[in-house]
Amino acid sequence: MPASVPSARPPRVWVLLGEGAGGNAQMIALAEALGWPYETRQLSWNVLNYLPNPIIGARAFTLDRAADALRPPWPDLVIAASRRSAPVARWIKKQSGGRTKLVHLLHAQMPLHHFDLVVTLAQFRVPDAPNVQRNTLPLNVVDPARQAEAADRWRERLATLPRPWIAVLVGGNSSSYTLDAQTGARLGREADAAARELGGSLLITTSRRTPTAAAEALMGAIDSPAEIYRWQPDDDDNPYAAFLALADRFIVTGDSASLPAEAAATGRPVRLFEWPARKRVKRRSGWVGRVHDSLVYSGWLKPRRDFAAFHATLRQAGLADAAHPAAVPQDMAATVARIQAMFAN
Repeated sequence: MPASVPSARPPRVWVLLGEGAGGNAQMIALAEALGWPYETRQLSWNVLNYLPNPIIGARAFTLDRAADALRPPWPDLVIAASRRSAPVARWIKKQSGGRTKLVHLLHAQMPLHHFDLVVTLAQFRVPDAPNVQRNTLPLNVVDPARQAEAADRWRERLATLPRPWIAVLVGGNSSSYTLDAQTGARLGREADAAARELGGSLLITTSRRTPTAAAEALMGAIDSPAEIYRWQPDDDDNPYAAFLALADRFIVTGDSASLPAEAAATGRPVRLFEWPARKRVKRRSGWVGRVHDSLVYSGWLKPRRDFAAFHATLRQAGLADAAHPAAVPQDMAATVARIQAMFAN
C-alpha cells in the first residue's frame, strides 16, 4: 500500500547536500519549488565511498564524522543527487521502515528501482524506466532577482555599445573537453563575424575553467565593439547574471550543461559553439547495447557524459541554433507534479 502523509501537515523534506555546487543548487531549487518545509543535511564522505554503489547498498558507512547527523524523526521525502548520496538516501528509507520517498537527481549508479523518481538529463545517459524523468534543462537557473539586480548595475555601462548585444559565455576545460588556444581563436573569429553581420557588439565573459591561453586567443580575434570580462575569484561585480538578463542573443560553449541551459532559459536565441570532445562517446546497439544499459541501470557502470546528446535535446526542443526559439519547457513544474502525486491520498 503506498505511503501517505497525514493531511494535517505537509511532507517533511530533507535535502542531502554534497560537494557539487551544481547538484546542490538543483536540489535547493526543487525543494523551494515544492513549497514544503525542508531541512538540509550536509554530507561528507570517507575513503569507503569509492566502493561501487551496488556493494555499499542501503548503508551509511561511507559518511565521515564531519557529515551532519542523520537521526529520527525520519523525513517523508529525501532529495539527493549523484552517486555518493544514493546509498545514504536508501539507508534513510530503510531506517524509516520504507516510508520515506526518494527523489534522486542527475544519476545514481545504483539499481534505479530503489528510487521513487530519478530526474536526469540527456548527457547522463540514464536508461529509460517508468520512474525516470528526463528533463530538457537543469532545474536551477540564475535567480531572476539576481539577474535584475545585476542588470541595473551594468545597463548604463553597456549603453554605448551598438545593439544587438551578443553575449559570449565561455566555459573551458572539463572532463570531456579541452579548450586550447586554437579553439579559443576560432570562437573569437566566429563571435566577431556574428557581431559584424548584425551590426551589434559582444558581451564576453570567461569562467573559472577558461585557460588563459584560450582566453587571450579569443580576445585577440575580436575587432567588433565589445565589453570583455576576464573571470576573477570572489568578484562581486561579475557581469554573468547581467549578460543573461540584458543580451539579445547568445553564443555559448558546449563543454558543460549549465552555460547553454542558463542561456536557453532566457528564451532568446542561443548558438552553440562546439568542438571535438576528448573521447568520442560510443553508442552501442543490439545485445551489446542491452548489456551496457543493464550495467548502467544496476550501477556497475558509469557511462561517459554525452554532451552531444544534451545539445541534440536543446536543438530538438527549439532552444538552440533556432532562428525563433521555442517556449522554454516547464521541467520544474512537471517534476513538482510527479512528486506531489507520490503523496496524493
